[in-house]
Amino acid sequence: MRYFLELTYNGKDYHGWQNQPNAISVQEVIEQSMSTLLNDTIAIVGAGRTDAGVHAKQMFAHFDTEVHFKAQDLIYKLNSFLPKDIAILDVFKVNSDAHARFHALSRGYLYRISLNKDVFNNDESYYLKQVLDLNKMKQATNILFEYKDFQCFSKSQTDVNTYHCNIMQAEWHLVDNELQFTIKADRFLRNMVRAIVGTLINIGLGKLEVEDMHTIIKSKNRSKAGFSVPAHGLYLIEVAYPETIKTHN
Repeated sequence: MRYFLELTYNGKDYHGWQNQPNAISVQEVIEQSMSTLLNDTIAIVGAGRTDAGVHAKQMFAHFDTEVHFKAQDLIYKLNSFLPKDIAILDVFKVNSDAHARFHALSRGYLYRISLNKDVFNNDESYYLKQVLDLNKMKQATNILFEYKDFQCFSKSQTDVNTYHCNIMQAEWHLVDNELQFTIKADRFLRNMVRAIVGTLINIGLGKLEVEDMHTIIKSKNRSKAGFSVPAHGLYLIEVAYPETIKTHN
């Protein structure tokens, strides 16, 4: 039987979501905990691969097991067993072919930029001392909707069949002393969100002009785009699926 896990984690102390040969990952910690509690060898497949230091407010993963359990009991036991920076929100049964990664309709990310030095927020947002021109950043953000090929924002040496992504939402909001960038698309390339934010910051700082965004995207060249902002300000906040993945048993 196949199940979906809904979970959240603080990525500060992990080398990303995916299992690594010589570093601790979120996936590994959850697999070990579940295998112990269910007395079964559990392998989980995540909705995506967050990089080292990136957080998730909502992540999904699927797993298969023939062991019977009560969902609420497993959630309670897992949350008691797992470290304080990983929490299970839900477990539910899905169709046998439901796939956490391939059946996701969209993913949403949030990037947080702190405009004031905040000693309680160092690990949760990127502190930027310089003054940004938010109006220019918003203008440049709107240019993203005119394109589908975002190779210029992808980590080089990435093994993908296409660099095409359908961006559904991209916007900036000033929330208290934070600039927050939210972006939603059907798929993302490796490092894409952090490279987009770095490019938009350069425009906000006056290092690039708004219209340069067209040139950068058309170039398909990562070196033309801006710097990659630090991982600790990035959050996976939403993964959407069709309702049809759930079983009606």
